Amino acid sequence: MRRMTSRRDADDEGSVLLLALGYALLAIAVIFVCVCATDLYITQKRLDSLADSAALAGADGFTFSIDAAAPHAELTDDGVLEQAEALLAATPTDAVLVSAGTPDGVSARVTVAGVWHPPLLSPFVPEGVPLESTGTSRTALQ
Repeated sequence: MRRMTSRRDADDEGSVLLLALGYALLAIAVIFVCVCATDLYITQKRLDSLADSAALAGADGFTFSIDAAAPHAELTDDGVLEQAEALLAATPTDAVLVSAGTPDGVSARVTVAGVWHPPLLSPFVPEGVPLESTGTSRTALQ
């Protein structure tokens, strides 16, 4: 028996290959975006950790005084700034110190900023995303 092929059967050849190629390109784009999103998340968490560390170091910049019968640990803006700058100088990072100070004399508040760049070249992700993080730490005498 001889099989008859119609013109319609011949026109469908290769259409599955195009669909597979399209899905492969879509999958690669999704993987690139997921990798970039994960790297952005990790970079933000590192910046949060750096801000917390700088605030903790800044809380050590207190001046100790003894008043009438009770000792006091008083934070100053200069002491917090000095300690936060020392920590950032010792840490290999591109983050910059935005502000460091004490709002109430007991808490140290430090803000650091950085810029995230995607690890993979992708037209779906912006090139530079500014990040900022603020950490607060309190000092107390027990």
